[in-house]
Amino acid sequence: MLNTTTFVGLDVHARSIKAVALDVMTGETKSATFAYDAAAVAEWVRSLDPAAKCVYESGVTGFDLQKKLTALGVGCVIGAVSKMIKPSADRKRKNDRNDAEFLARMLSVGNVVGVWVPDDECEAARDLVRALDDARDDLRRCKQRLSKFLLRHGLVFSETTPSGQRKGNWTAAHWAWISAVSFKERADNEVLAYYIDAVRQKMEDKKRLEDLVKDEASKARWRKRVDSVRCLKGIDVMSAADLVFEADEFSRFKNARSFGAWLGLAPSEHSSGESTRQGGITKAGNKHLRRVLVESAWHYLNASAHPKDLAKGQVPDPAARRHAAKGIRRLVRRREEMLERGVHKNKANVATARELAAWVWAVGCMVEGA
Repeated sequence: MLNTTTFVGLDVHARSIKAVALDVMTGETKSATFAYDAAAVAEWVRSLDPAAKCVYESGVTGFDLQKKLTALGVGCVIGAVSKMIKPSADRKRKNDRNDAEFLARMLSVGNVVGVWVPDDECEAARDLVRALDDARDDLRRCKQRLSKFLLRHGLVFSETTPSGQRKGNWTAAHWAWISAVSFKERADNEVLAYYIDAVRQKMEDKKRLEDLVKDEASKARWRKRVDSVRCLKGIDVMSAADLVFEADEFSRFKNARSFGAWLGLAPSEHSSGESTRQGGITKAGNKHLRRVLVESAWHYLNASAHPKDLAKGQVPDPAARRHAAKGIRRLVRRREEMLERGVHKNKANVATARELAAWVWAVGCMVEGA
């Protein structure tokens, strides 16, 4: 039981905070409006009840307010929006005060599922891998703009090797071909130069961020887990860093199924009575990691069941490496069985990604000693 009778709901915006305090003993509510100022909120909450508990919804405002209130001695949790069930009647009377009061009442009855709040170092590492993901997206867009600009002018790279196989795009040969392109109109040449510069700049940005991620992953806090997760095929340094930085502590998930659900890799279900129906994955989770694991799972389409060789400087936990070897054998065998049964390759890949997530969780927990 909580040692308080006062619960405070906060409706947090970029420049304002609406607070509603609920006294469960008397049913009385009090409200106040603040600028985005944690100190002012903390002072008001302490004036009502020094042991009061606060809650606000997870969203774009992140963890900043929770960390500041906690530092000021005010208990605060961030409620997972996906776990909150609001009455349909409230949809017709939505406003900041009602939203804040709803949160206070949910907290008072213990109906708030708090999200994991990473420390500053973990949040910085997360920001780094997410910035790298943004850089990859930017690079992909810039490459597409350049290639489609050339396509509009009827220019398509089609050089082949002596064996007749077409050379790949963005290779040295492809760049040499692009550099040789010239137009009659000066404006087209200026546009081409702009697109080339944009691609090269984004390539440099991506490389710089990859180096920063590698440096972060080499820190003592992360290195053992990153090196151990890398023992699974399909997962390199970047993918392992994504998984470890985002999860922070694998042992915070009670089992592999919970970890898979957090990634949105759990199957959806619509069952009632004697009818049981399961559908595709829920996709209600960490979209970034879900994509990483689905891409990694494609490696098991043609992978051998042999353990993965260690890379230079990789020092995994010995027990975790042996467990990862078991996981590789299991995943390769399962993928082969699904394809033999005629399961569609995309469906089989998602199923492999879900099981790969379970092995990632297991390896991570072994390193953490949980």
